[in-house]
Amino acid sequence: MLHLRLITPSDTTDDVVRLVENTVGTTHLVVLPGAARNPAGDVVMCDVAREAGDELIAGLRRLDLDRTGSIAVENIDLSLSKRADDAEDEAPGEGADAVLWEHLEGATHEESTLSITYVAFLTLATMIAACGVVLDNAILIVGAMAVGPEFGPLAGFCTALVQRAPRLALRSLVALLVGFAAALLVTVGFTYLMDAVDLFSAVKLDAERPNTNFIYRPDAFSFVVAVLAGAAGTLSLTSAKSGALVGVAISVTTVPAASNAAVAFAYGEYHQAWGSTEQLLLNLLGIVLAGTLTLLAQKYFWTRQRQRHNAGRPSTP
Repeated sequence: MLHLRLITPSDTTDDVVRLVENTVGTTHLVVLPGAARNPAGDVVMCDVAREAGDELIAGLRRLDLDRTGSIAVENIDLSLSKRADDAEDEAPGEGADAVLWEHLEGATHEESTLSITYVAFLTLATMIAACGVVLDNAILIVGAMAVGPEFGPLAGFCTALVQRAPRLALRSLVALLVGFAAALLVTVGFTYLMDAVDLFSAVKLDAERPNTNFIYRPDAFSFVVAVLAGAAGTLSLTSAKSGALVGVAISVTTVPAASNAAVAFAYGEYHQAWGSTEQLLLNLLGIVLAGTLTLLAQKYFWTRQRQRHNAGRPSTP
């Protein structure tokens, strides 16, 4: 269940209440006239089944409530109420299958913002991976994958393509390009520093490296795994199962590939640098392709399911 707290102008409250009452899957409606001070207006609160949340939020935005008032949405971890159970039974489909597009756009917008923190995490992850490729240490590679924040902008780009949001697409693309460019430059400097103190060497990079040589040797499985990880990551975002993102992060080799490219470039090993770049591009392409197709499939099947549900409902006089 979701809990909605709305601030509505007094002349809009009746329309908002009517919309809530006519939306299948809503309950626990509370109206507090004149309770809001900034902005001034009434406060309307209700609970809604997750699978009906997107329809209700879209209706509220059509009433311009996001401009004239406020729409706040939060998850309900526990609700002991027969009315709430009945509301979830009446709503179409299952809550885990529902996509809250407004929430997804907001979440990916935040994750796709080019910030100092984002660049710092990506740079640190790339430097950790640099230690892993030189030492041929798979544990460091896995750690770097988990630290890397690059899936946020990738998910934002997929969402922007499906929702036709050019601003979000541009924001996500800028975060990816600038973030990786900064991480690569810093990692090249980090390589020179580590070489100066005899911790990195070209001999270690040129060694067989059985645990990490896959990073600069892309093959068909690189693309297949990226596609599967992209689909899994998108599902974890839309179903609010964020724990699965950790598994997604350690399934793709975007950060290790970028790191190996930086280290190889610093030592003039351009064959390795190009192979790592191919690995990076394959992973990015696979994630974007799978994420976009997953969102399109979810949008299609959920729309069909809701249409079937509405067709089965008796018409309202």
